[in-house]
Amino acid sequence: MNNRKKIVFLTGTRADFGKLKSLIKITQENSNFDVQIFVTGMHLDEKYGATVNEIYKSGFKNIHTYQNHVGAEFMDRTLAKTITGFSEYIANQKPDLIVVHGDRVEALAGAIVGSLNNILVAHIEGGEVSGTIDELIRHSVSKLSHLHLVSNEEAKKRLIQMGELESSIYIIGSPDLDLMNPSNLPTLKIVKDYYEIPFKEFAIVMFHPVTTDYKNIKKSAKIFVDALLKSKQDYVVIYPNNDLGTEEILEEYKRLQNNSRFKIYPSLRFEYFLRLLKETNFIIGNSSAGVREAPYYKVPTIDIGTRQSNRAQAKSITNVDYNLDEILLAIENIKIVEQNIDINEFGKGNSNELFLNLLKSDLIWKVNCQKQFQDL
Repeated sequence: MNNRKKIVFLTGTRADFGKLKSLIKITQENSNFDVQIFVTGMHLDEKYGATVNEIYKSGFKNIHTYQNHVGAEFMDRTLAKTITGFSEYIANQKPDLIVVHGDRVEALAGAIVGSLNNILVAHIEGGEVSGTIDELIRHSVSKLSHLHLVSNEEAKKRLIQMGELESSIYIIGSPDLDLMNPSNLPTLKIVKDYYEIPFKEFAIVMFHPVTTDYKNIKKSAKIFVDALLKSKQDYVVIYPNNDLGTEEILEEYKRLQNNSRFKIYPSLRFEYFLRLLKETNFIIGNSSAGVREAPYYKVPTIDIGTRQSNRAQAKSITNVDYNLDEILLAIENIKIVEQNIDINEFGKGNSNELFLNLLKSDLIWKVNCQKQFQDL
């Protein structure tokens, strides 16, 4: 590979940045690639901790920011605005590859812009099931992408079932595992001092809106907060995603303010969050961190409602409904997790190396932008 390839990573949330971080790092440090980062979405929202600052602090270069948000209730308009901004950026940058992650509207915008401009799009963690509107977005992104960098065999099978070309699907594992090795994380003392967390022991709360069940969000959030208040635990609470329903959740969280058992944060630095997750008694809510990262650390999860239904079900996960007694019972009965998750289910923590090797090979640069449905 002689000519330097230009790669644009698109990130819209703290969660997808955690998944892309090791991939950005290894490619920005390699002289074969000119790596740009397009930062939008929640990263630029003060209310959610302006996490763009974490991207700057990570020492990355070539960061371009774009304000895309028009209000949680208008996901479609946010999509439209992101397409406009990213399209103008791409026309100027003319990259060889666009890398998107997951199931958010920002990823969908990136895939639309790439595919309509005949630029290769690589989608990280396609072929997974997540429930709610996110799942529809994830599969749409897959259909608009030319390369699929998936977590496991299961995801690969789903993409083949969706008519994707097997030769365009590469298993690289889940890239956040690259960052999860405890020896690479700050100590618990550093994290507690930084965020002024006074608790000796604690649980983590991450509860996101289920956009397809918006009509029940007020009721669901109230039951959830009632349960947290009635339980006897100390909690580190992290704000929800900025989706439709987030305002209703934050309204309920006001009842936790000025209560010494709760510390509430708009966002946490990813590695700091991982250390807290590793040391927490359990995680409660409906975040994907409870079904993916927590089992890796042998941390019990109380998963509420349907947001994560159909996703990986380790033995450490207890699923409950929006029912006060059920939630309280689950909190009371938290057990120490004996088994570890099958580590190969999400890779071996070397996604970045597999990704770099792939980019160095001629194979992917010859992938045709003209896709065709593959019949089974």
